[in-house]
Amino acid sequence: MLEQDATTFHDPASALGKYFMDFLRMIPGRDIIMRYIASSYQNDPVRSLLELLLLLFAIRTILQNRTSGGQSSSHFVNLSSKDIDYLVDDFRPEPLCEPLNKNEQRDLDEVPMIVGHPGPRVKISAPGLSGTQPRNMLNLASYNFTGLVNAPEMTAQAQRILREYGVGSCSPPGFYGTSDMHMKLEKCIADFLKKEGSIVYSQGFSTASGAVPAFCKRGDIIVADAGVSFAIHCALQLSRSTIFWYEHNNYASLEAVLQRVHLQIKDKKPLRRQFILTEGLFENDGQIANLPKVVELAKRFKFRVFLDETYSIGTLGKTGRGLTEYQNVNPDDVDFIIGNMAVAFGAAGGFVATTAFAVRHQRINGLSFVFSAAMPVMVANGATTAMQLLTTQPQRMTNLQKNAKAIRKVLDRIDSIQIPSDGESALIHLSIRSKHQASGKSQSNHLQLASKPDSKPELVPHDLSREEQQELLRKILLNARNQGVMIVQERRLRCLQSDPAFAEYIDRPSLRISVTSEMNDGEVAQAADTIRASIVSVLGERRS
Repeated sequence: MLEQDATTFHDPASALGKYFMDFLRMIPGRDIIMRYIASSYQNDPVRSLLELLLLLFAIRTILQNRTSGGQSSSHFVNLSSKDIDYLVDDFRPEPLCEPLNKNEQRDLDEVPMIVGHPGPRVKISAPGLSGTQPRNMLNLASYNFTGLVNAPEMTAQAQRILREYGVGSCSPPGFYGTSDMHMKLEKCIADFLKKEGSIVYSQGFSTASGAVPAFCKRGDIIVADAGVSFAIHCALQLSRSTIFWYEHNNYASLEAVLQRVHLQIKDKKPLRRQFILTEGLFENDGQIANLPKVVELAKRFKFRVFLDETYSIGTLGKTGRGLTEYQNVNPDDVDFIIGNMAVAFGAAGGFVATTAFAVRHQRINGLSFVFSAAMPVMVANGATTAMQLLTTQPQRMTNLQKNAKAIRKVLDRIDSIQIPSDGESALIHLSIRSKHQASGKSQSNHLQLASKPDSKPELVPHDLSREEQQELLRKILLNARNQGVMIVQERRLRCLQSDPAFAEYIDRPSLRISVTSEMNDGEVAQAADTIRASIVSVLGERRS
């Protein structure tokens, strides 16, 4: 007995182990636990020790009083009322954004305000205008291309639907925000664009941010035009896909990029989803994409196509159906058609026209659809009315295209500016021609970039700094405004992911003219002559 006690005294580890085993025998299911411990100790004693330490740490963490903050706590600082008041008075929070500089504040102060209803002829109140009363002006600044914003039919339907349905449900579409008018609108869009189905988003800007990430995930591949809009850049960033950029509207560059991607992923597993993403009519410069070439390359390299028709639907094609109608492309060859109803149909919200399966997928996975309140019913029905007007009143598209050509005919003769926009585009951008740049017809100078496929663009340097270009464009804008024509200076957010050389070209300062079908021939001629006179007055001849 004494020998056993001496052994226990001299070998406390054995005694602790004995007591621990006796404790385990009292636990229900002890045989399973003991077999696990015996096997674990035999095979990996280090792991058993680590598990025991982790168990003890977990018990200590649970039992520890983490809410104690009394004066006895070493982490508690006892401040007097005077100290607290001093710290509060001394607190200076960081601003949420950088303060505006002098030029930015001036530009903000000079923003004009429309007094009354919007339309092709508006009353404007703005600093610097002669007189104290708002002045009548020709409006070439709003995206009211086909004049649907001020159509009497749009006003009448809004008043009727407002009385019947109220303002809105203030609920997501998947809860109780969807009405029969939303379903009618989705069917109308699908029929208008000749697609199997469509889905309506409540905000146009976030439509791409919901649709693209719903189908493109991490590891998937998107080949995108370097000139896409900021909304598309946001969608690409949210998708977390692998992005490849091709030179803006250069289809030799697109083919080279697709070939390189094809060689990189050939015979690699798992399979990746692959998409080509482009705009129909580019917001940043008014150029029109070559959709037949995009479709041909997509079929050859087995890519799906995302086409953003925000500015092409309602401006291109005999009935305003966009690039597919304008370039005679089968809509089934374009997998996803994205649009903004605020631009195309004088309403609000956005849409994606695609297959019925892809529509169902977005109702669950399109986050900006799932977590946004449905658009007001009167706005949804307004878009339906707008499509009916475009179908039954083809003269709207005829007048729009005629007015755009009339303005371009005047502006193309000015050597001091360049117009990257396509000759058929109702969205016209004007930028100052560099003296290093050869003069000639404006539309022949779409891109002053290297034409080599799969190469980085080489931007022709401008003889004026960005600030100098912006100041000259501002003077042209103010001159035109004082003579009764309202245009705007394009404001762009910096690109998020594309090559800096691409971003520099797309970010070049410009004035934007948005042609409307609701002006007669005399008003169009007056507006074009006023803009031409303002350019010549500020820039002079400005030849190389």
